[in-house]
Amino acid sequence: MRHETEGQVSYLTLDRPEALNALTPQLRDRVIGLLSDASADPDVRAVVITGAGRGFCAGADLRKAPSAGEPVAGDVARTIRLGAQRLIAAVLDCEKPVIAAVNGTAAGLGAHLAFACDLVLAAESARFIEVFVRRGLVPDGGGAYLLPRLIGPQRAKELMFFGDALSASGAERLGLVNRVVPDAELDKTAREWAARLATGPTRALALTKQLVNASLDTDRATAFAAEAAAQEINMTTADAREGVRSFVERRSPEYGGR
Repeated sequence: MRHETEGQVSYLTLDRPEALNALTPQLRDRVIGLLSDASADPDVRAVVITGAGRGFCAGADLRKAPSAGEPVAGDVARTIRLGAQRLIAAVLDCEKPVIAAVNGTAAGLGAHLAFACDLVLAAESARFIEVFVRRGLVPDGGGAYLLPRLIGPQRAKELMFFGDALSASGAERLGLVNRVVPDAELDKTAREWAARLATGPTRALALTKQLVNASLDTDRATAFAAEAAAQEINMTTADAREGVRSFVERRSPEYGGR
């Protein structure tokens, strides 16, 4: 795992190229920890997740899974809950905007890691695979939660039932990807987007993320109440005051992330 912070952006690079960056428990927990650190660090204002080499993430590394003994009821559910689901929740709950820069194959949990991010950039060579059905498995890592909300239940079932590889352009057409760029421009574009986010009103972005994510699971009255509460909270921030002041003074705002 490579990690660097530059220009108030935390860059997380999955660095197991020999295994297409498949996630071991240790690597998964490292990502979770760094996302938690980003939430708590006021000097981090955006996060970028990408992969080293020719793949973004091939999912969970089943070769690194503990050897199977006599099955015990509850073991599998506990493993999923504390593993794949905890990873996806860490992305969704991160208080800073998270960009996925998908540089190659994103399969299984790796695809769900990308889809959980707030913005998804894909290289032209990227492809997304709901690989679970190929192994006789049920999707994990929140796939059956994320995909129907992003593209509707029937499209989600098509991807999950057949397990066919979806090209970057196909993912863009479905709405799973914000933008497809030439491979050589992926890093540059991700850095440009992250830099824009890092100069924005960080707390307002966090509240906006929270509102949008929660709106998918709630009714209108609850969503409206949450919106009003978020506005109340946000108006106590220095950035909100700066935004209003800069409008009155007819100048560009200078947000400090506070």
